[in-house]
Amino acid sequence: MIGQNSDYKIGDADRRPWGSYVVTGVGKAGDGRDYCEKEIIIAPGQILSLQSHKLRQEFWTLREGSLTVIRDSERRVLDPGQSIDIPVGAIHCMANLGIVACVVTERQEGTCREDDIIRYSDVYNRDTVQADAKVEESIVLYQQVLEDIDQLKKNIA
Repeated sequence: MIGQNSDYKIGDADRRPWGSYVVTGVGKAGDGRDYCEKEIIIAPGQILSLQSHKLRQEFWTLREGSLTVIRDSERRVLDPGQSIDIPVGAIHCMANLGIVACVVTERQEGTCREDDIIRYSDVYNRDTVQADAKVEESIVLYQQVLEDIDQLKKNIA
């Protein structure tokens, strides 16, 4: 373990309902905060939970595929080579509306632990918290992305 603010070590990996991740780097950032870098693979037609973090920021760079992102009531699409910053407290999620896997490099800075995930909406029946007015706009976008995923799956079938 790098410090009390990080639970990850290089090589840690996990399969999730939406895909998988592997930890590719851990250490201390220039300002002394812990960081963790992951390679995240999001399977076609999958979405992560709508979430936020109190103790870390994230920076995502798309390497392969086409990534749909929700960040604080804004929906946008990233193409390979594009990046987005997820500030501490931002409501966010990643989704793959394509037919090939998305590969994302994620850098977390701050407290890098799984218990810093606050979920507001989740298609995999994991625990969520009550949303306030700020989160409601993002939940509407999340529902729209889910409808787009359903349409994608119908078109593929």
